[in-house]
Amino acid sequence: MAIPVIDFSKLSGEERANIMAQLHNGCEEWGFFQLVNHGIPEELLERVKKVSSECYKLEREEKFKTSTPVKLLNELVENKSHNKIDNVDWEDVFLLSDDVIESEWPKETPEFRETMTEYRAELKKLAVKVMEVMDENLGLPKGYIRQAFNGGEAGDNTAFFGTKVSHYPSCPQPEMVNGLRAHTDAGGVILLFQDDQVNGLQILKGGEWIDVQPIKNSIVINTGDQIEVLSNGRYKSVWHRVLALPTGNRRSIASFYNPSYKATIGPAQELVETPHKELEQDYPKFVFGDYMSVYAEQKFLPKEPRFQAVKAK
Repeated sequence: MAIPVIDFSKLSGEERANIMAQLHNGCEEWGFFQLVNHGIPEELLERVKKVSSECYKLEREEKFKTSTPVKLLNELVENKSHNKIDNVDWEDVFLLSDDVIESEWPKETPEFRETMTEYRAELKKLAVKVMEVMDENLGLPKGYIRQAFNGGEAGDNTAFFGTKVSHYPSCPQPEMVNGLRAHTDAGGVILLFQDDQVNGLQILKGGEWIDVQPIKNSIVINTGDQIEVLSNGRYKSVWHRVLALPTGNRRSIASFYNPSYKATIGPAQELVETPHKELEQDYPKFVFGDYMSVYAEQKFLPKEPRFQAVKAK
């Protein structure tokens, strides 16, 4: 079993209806799908791979060797313990946003800033296209999801677009630690440029963990908790994890098109009402910033109590 792979270039051609159906199925039945021929230049993607790998090797690899997960794993090995480390991840993380200040950019990888700025701009445009497809497939007005993330009709265009550059180094005892613990994503639309050589990403479907197959220069899309709420459960966020592996150094660049922290998120009225009666909403309405406060403490716990906790705020 493999997650859907969709040729995004055919969206504007004769096969549009079929591609729209594939995208709807990817959102509704899987919560994960891969886009190929998505419009982001391959030359740019190759540069992203290059600068990300260089940045890790030049500026982060040595620091990871003295990080908390490495120290904890070494302690378990020294003590000949068979316990598993459940509260940290075997992951090196570098975060980017539109507000990155000069001093936070990598200093020894000069092409990193220019390349990642260009990449993020392209990815943001792709995110908007994907959200417009979701609008249409859900029967919502064009731009509905984007407007909701920006705070509604009176919004101030402050939807948050962040990028997490991760590396999962080879692990000497992969059975004793998680690459990244199982979770659903808190936000809206997630666009992942994953390693095409080293696997490790898995999603939970039908009670089984399924590998997200590496495909060169594809973009993996998944729906977060806010899309689940806004679609009134039609599109659900999906549990996923990353395995620690004994060989390889897995690169993962995940970008998140999330609501503004001030945006109020709730089920779209069009998906709550029918011509004959009003259906009870399955999800509460809440301010995204409040949800993030709950999520920060419950990220790796079942998601349904998060919705109830934020409802009570």
